[in-house]
Amino acid sequence: MPTLIATEFEGLQLYARGKVRDLYSVGDNLLLVATDRISAFDHVLATGIPGKGCVLTQLSLFWFDYLGDLVPNHLLTADVEQYPAQLRPYESELRGRSMLVNRARMFPTECVVRGYLSGSGWKDYVAAGKISGIALPPGMRESERLAEPIFTPASKSMSGEHDENISFDQMVARLGGKNAEELRRLSLAIYAKAAEHALRRGLILADTKFEFGLTGKGIVLADEVLTPDSSRFWPSEGYHPGAAQPSFDKQFVRDYLETIGWNKQPPAPELPPNVVRHTQEKYEQALRLLTGPELGGIRANGP
Repeated sequence: MPTLIATEFEGLQLYARGKVRDLYSVGDNLLLVATDRISAFDHVLATGIPGKGCVLTQLSLFWFDYLGDLVPNHLLTADVEQYPAQLRPYESELRGRSMLVNRARMFPTECVVRGYLSGSGWKDYVAAGKISGIALPPGMRESERLAEPIFTPASKSMSGEHDENISFDQMVARLGGKNAEELRRLSLAIYAKAAEHALRRGLILADTKFEFGLTGKGIVLADEVLTPDSSRFWPSEGYHPGAAQPSFDKQFVRDYLETIGWNKQPPAPELPPNVVRHTQEKYEQALRLLTGPELGGIRANGP
């Protein structure tokens, strides 16, 4: 499968280019195209992961459908045959890695739910014994399961800098109490249902982040959902708290970058073929495990 690093669609208006997705304005809607770019330590790397954008899109489509009874989403269709005529010349590039969505007014907060003590949450706990203002019991170990999942919002960086954990009170100050309460409720409910599904598939959903926006439907789930880019999945077999766990995300890439002494400043380094191949396999394995063989090939239509 060829690697798609960036899109250039003549005649289409580029709305934004994120670390992974290219967004185009299509009338009152948006076209989201998941490329094969991969980022680490807040930098887009010089090497892409073949098929990564397709995995992210297929997983998001699966979860949008699976979670439809809990929350509406911004998806209109992922079937290129139903796309507007102006997108037809680009069908081959768009198939399997794109979604046509309602344009939403996005909330400027990452909605993070943690069921286990890991990542930046672990670092905050070691430093202060709390995450986003939530105090946790002393003596907890890295990767340990929390007594119950916690909601730990983060600031959404607009400048490309690293997002920072904030308290729920800070979130209320930004969004208002009603919106903040509803986003917390939705996030915890989505996490609970997704974690139960993942565990049946042999995976632990350690933590994840959601993005929500406002459309004519009210609050909708948007962007990507429960992918290896936005979530920390661990194999349940062999899980043992007290250290970092093997994961189905880009941790393998991060670990490699730590070994080569990169100063985490541009330009970002290229990845060797073995790191690319191993990362590609991790993403594809996550897709197979979470969706099961019944998913088949490319999912075209959303709910």
